[in-house]
Amino acid sequence: MPIPVAWALTVGFALLAVPSVYRLAHVDAVRGGRDARENDLAELLMVVAMVAMVSPLGGPIPAAGWQAVLVLTAGWFLVAAFRGRRCCPVHHTIAAVAMLYMVSAMPEHDMNHGPWLTMTGMSSAHPALPLIAALAAAYFGYDAVRIATRTFHTARTGGIRDSGIARPAARAAMGVGMGYLLLAAIL
Repeated sequence: MPIPVAWALTVGFALLAVPSVYRLAHVDAVRGGRDARENDLAELLMVVAMVAMVSPLGGPIPAAGWQAVLVLTAGWFLVAAFRGRRCCPVHHTIAAVAMLYMVSAMPEHDMNHGPWLTMTGMSSAHPALPLIAALAAAYFGYDAVRIATRTFHTARTGGIRDSGIARPAARAAMGVGMGYLLLAAIL
């Protein structure tokens, strides 16, 4: 990945953390209780992992640490889905598994980056099992379009206020970013 693209993605993903951080820091900004908090924490975790992956500086947490965190996140939301929770557990499970795939399936690329998580040096290397990357990219593209279309329609008909646009807009942008990274890895 070219360095200017990596920096642009780093800034873009970091900006996606702002709404979640705001809602987590302000108790009165959260509607929906525990489910909303779990959504914000999952979104923040995914954003931080994406920043660590695309940053030209690499991440301060080794790849193995991210793998452990992502396995726990996927497991948490998978159990939530089986328990019938309403707060996007299936989407967060898919996102965590896709991130785990990106961290685990990317070739080591001669270990110049050490144990740190970074995708900027992987210009010609392709991930293991590229069909998984293609399917995940298709899912995130579909989800981004679905969420953006639904949010735009709801906002246009007056069913949503400005404060209610941040979460779906961030989810759509994150989906576009993840889809891009997955496709860039296999093309």
